[in-house]
Amino acid sequence: MGLQWASSTEKWRSRVEEALRDAVRSEDAYLTEVASHLILAGGKRVRPMFAIAAAASGGADVTDDVVRGGVAVELVHLGSLYHDDVIDEAPTRRTVESVNARWGNLTAILAGDFLLARASEIAASLGTEVAGLLAATIGRLCEGEVSELRTAYNVDRTEAAYFSAIEGKTASLFAAACRIGAIVGALPREQIEALTEFGLAYGMAFQIVDDVLDVTATEAELGKPAGHDLVEGVYTLPVLRALSGGNGLRSRLGAPIEGDELDAALTAVRTDGAVDGSLDTARDYAVGAISALDPFRDSDGAAWLRGAVDDLFARVPV
Repeated sequence: MGLQWASSTEKWRSRVEEALRDAVRSEDAYLTEVASHLILAGGKRVRPMFAIAAAASGGADVTDDVVRGGVAVELVHLGSLYHDDVIDEAPTRRTVESVNARWGNLTAILAGDFLLARASEIAASLGTEVAGLLAATIGRLCEGEVSELRTAYNVDRTEAAYFSAIEGKTASLFAAACRIGAIVGALPREQIEALTEFGLAYGMAFQIVDDVLDVTATEAELGKPAGHDLVEGVYTLPVLRALSGGNGLRSRLGAPIEGDELDAALTAVRTDGAVDGSLDTARDYAVGAISALDPFRDSDGAAWLRGAVDDLFARVPV
């Protein structure tokens, strides 16, 4: 990775942070405070950085519009978190008090809507293709979330249903970030498609790893309660694969669980081989993501994206 890219990374992160704060400013100081809550809590800003790296992969300048395109996707992500925490009645998010816990569900929902509105406003300023793409991405996110809700506590949920849901609720946002960065950077159409493919494959791997961490990591490592998906009846890939084993897991699931029952269910998932199998599937998607970057072999931006893929698996405890 070139020195110029490496030395510029923190500068671009700073531009993202500034643009995020600017985007959620309102004439109402209270709304600004609520809308800024998770922004101020921090984050890696992976999606806007993907937009920047995508543009740079094709040799485009990292303009303010490229940064704003990535920020639009991040605002959609943040807005979805506000809504998710209301649905899940989550008390914390990113190690801080959740918006719904601090200000109530109604305020959290309206603030989430405000973030989506700001994202749409930015996208509209970047042209009709970006505006249409972001609107379609929000629709896919909703479809993924609804699909997940419909299969809550269903021990017969299929892997196909799981993959479809995570493509909508997670992978579509990473694909959109890469695609918007490439579009705003005016890259050739074949490069736009390749970077979109990268984002989608990365997003699938990202969500599978995240789901593995939900059943293997601690609350301190996650920034939210461990095993939360099991409690909520969201049976993810490692759980679905563990359900096919003779470990008694099926008899424990199908309804809300807590305490010793939750601990026993988590143990069954961790000791079944389902975790390793799920990580293998994530690695398959990671290989696809890396392959999508073949047209950008000598690009520092693409080298950074490849590093992001490697970092996914560094999150998993040995």
